[in-house]
Amino acid sequence: MFQDRAFLTELFEAAVGAAEPDQILSAHLPELPKGRTVVIGAGKGAAQLAAAFERVWTGPLSGVVVTRYGNVCPTRFIRVLEASHPVPDEAGLKATEALFDAVKGLGPDDLVVALICGGGSALLPCPPPGMTLADEAELNRILLASGAPISVMNSIRKQVSGIKGGRLAAAAAPAKVVSLVVSDVPFDDPAQVASGPTVPDMGTREEARRLVKTWKLRLPEKIQSWLDGEEGRAPLATDPVFSGHSVRVIASAHLSLEAAAEKARQAGIYPVILSDAIEGEARDVGKVHAALVREVVLRDRPFRRPVVILSGGETTVTIRGQGRGGRNTEFLLAFALAAEGLPFVALAADTDGIDGSEDNAGAFADGGSMERLREKGFSPVDLLMENDAYTAFEALGDLFVPGPTETNVNDFRAILIRQN
Repeated sequence: MFQDRAFLTELFEAAVGAAEPDQILSAHLPELPKGRTVVIGAGKGAAQLAAAFERVWTGPLSGVVVTRYGNVCPTRFIRVLEASHPVPDEAGLKATEALFDAVKGLGPDDLVVALICGGGSALLPCPPPGMTLADEAELNRILLASGAPISVMNSIRKQVSGIKGGRLAAAAAPAKVVSLVVSDVPFDDPAQVASGPTVPDMGTREEARRLVKTWKLRLPEKIQSWLDGEEGRAPLATDPVFSGHSVRVIASAHLSLEAAAEKARQAGIYPVILSDAIEGEARDVGKVHAALVREVVLRDRPFRRPVVILSGGETTVTIRGQGRGGRNTEFLLAFALAAEGLPFVALAADTDGIDGSEDNAGAFADGGSMERLREKGFSPVDLLMENDAYTAFEALGDLFVPGPTETNVNDFRAILIRQN
């Protein structure tokens, strides 16, 4: 079993390695401008991207990026600020102001390079007029607890913000903006990563209102009134202010899963990639994966053993209880319950190294995990109902804790089913 876990860890490392900052940035550098180069950025891997950009860029530069507390690394020319994730704080407000200051007063010969990756939504709070940081934090809390997919959350966030939805890029005019995006969202829509501070889309206020109703979100009166009004609409991608801008997705879950699959082939294990864009309730996605594993074990279909089943995407968790955990451990607990007794070893982890707000990226499980959990006096079903998957895998000693990985390309799931 330990050999199998080491193998799954190697696949995770291959997936993360495919998004290694120096390598991916070198292949996507813009031309040197006649004027200044200003680097801005946000996300859980923004500091590492900034440090890598300094290593590969051949001209002078300056700038500022914001990352999550504890995710900093040394830089020479780009200032790195820290703020709270997933709940915005005052440091995030100051970081937002610093990014706007960095792009102020630029001309048409200047270049703005935006390094954007997952986590930027919470790191860049910018409440619209008449609202406070507390209002934006409350909106974030409601959205995270709703179980809505990331695309829904971001569509609403963009209409209740002064920086998201392309507004930061618009503030840089008339400078050219090149956005280099590490995607952690399904289907790699760059406008969804970090709610697109430099990448506008065609989302409207009307769409945001519709999504609030569809998902039955109970927003505070102040936020709902803002959405019902017309002030502060997010600019559309067709706005002339964005002409000449360019957007490049430089790393994604798709590329990382392909790297993990190649690593499996080298080890003599046939890999199958289900999808890099799986969404839905984490526990439901876990049950579907379990049904697939059962079919493979019992009938050798749709894949023959030995096989490693890979998948990615961004599931969601509707908070029902008061437990600890994240979407990857919740997926794994539901999966292990539904696949109990079957001969598998699985790893589910967030590629940024942190699942939810705890210290683990995810966890390992196998066909005997749930029985061992009961022997320790825990009810797997009760823990799942309390959203307490962290406690489950902590009790088993099966948490996966690689630490921050310096990148973020969404969730990584690997299920190994050997011949015997």
